[in-house]
Amino acid sequence: YFPTCKCRFFNRAALITDGDLQSDGSIEKPWRLCTVQQVEDFKAIIGILPLWSTSIFLSTPIGIQGSMTVLQALAMDRQIGPHFKCPAGSITVIPLISTSIFLTFLDRVVWPAWQKLNGNSPTTLQRIGVGHVFNVLGIAVSALVESKRLKMVHSDPSVAMSILWLFPQLVLVGIGESFHFPAQVAFYYQQLPQSLRSTSTAMISMILGISYYLSTALIDQVRRSTNWLPADINQGRLDNFYWMFVLVGGINFVYYLVCSTLYKHTKV
Repeated sequence: YFPTCKCRFFNRAALITDGDLQSDGSIEKPWRLCTVQQVEDFKAIIGILPLWSTSIFLSTPIGIQGSMTVLQALAMDRQIGPHFKCPAGSITVIPLISTSIFLTFLDRVVWPAWQKLNGNSPTTLQRIGVGHVFNVLGIAVSALVESKRLKMVHSDPSVAMSILWLFPQLVLVGIGESFHFPAQVAFYYQQLPQSLRSTSTAMISMILGISYYLSTALIDQVRRSTNWLPADINQGRLDNFYWMFVLVGGINFVYYLVCSTLYKHTKV
């Protein structure tokens, strides 16, 4: 088993030099010398990190939208029909329902039709890219809806917008998740070697953990540095907050396109 030429400078970690071997042929300081397999595993992780980092900025707006949508729901008319009032916290199940439904639709309708028309399935990177687009669209719709809600509140405080206006943006986010989350799991599982199978399945959990911590930090920072998120959401500019993440999402999508173009697949 020989080291590859990819990131050749890491191969020095597996190079046996003078002083590494004892007289009996054993390694004098094993902690200073890596096996070729360990070096190749490290190269695989380093090579995938740029694409992995794009998913952090993809998931952070989703976490922020989940928190802010509940605040929006509390300030809206939650009456649906004559006998049901929607709990504000339950609005976050809409993306989950949307994801479940659209995953089934993709698996049973879209991918078989794509296979018949093109002879092959879309790649994991293509599906992740579509997820990026839907995510940005969902945040943009969130900004538009909040802008309209604020105009209604300021023109006539006695009239509240229906909570049903929040459904389209949450459905779009759910559709985006049905594209990019399964594709990311498949991508990491395919591209990381056999010895890193457990790491490949943990990549998504790491993304979600970092993203939700980052979303909390960003919300706190925006509250400190701007007047967009006051205690009374009707006196703030949550729409500006959303537009900021539309811009960040657009930049991140360009970054993703660059990373996916330059990425060299290790195996099929």
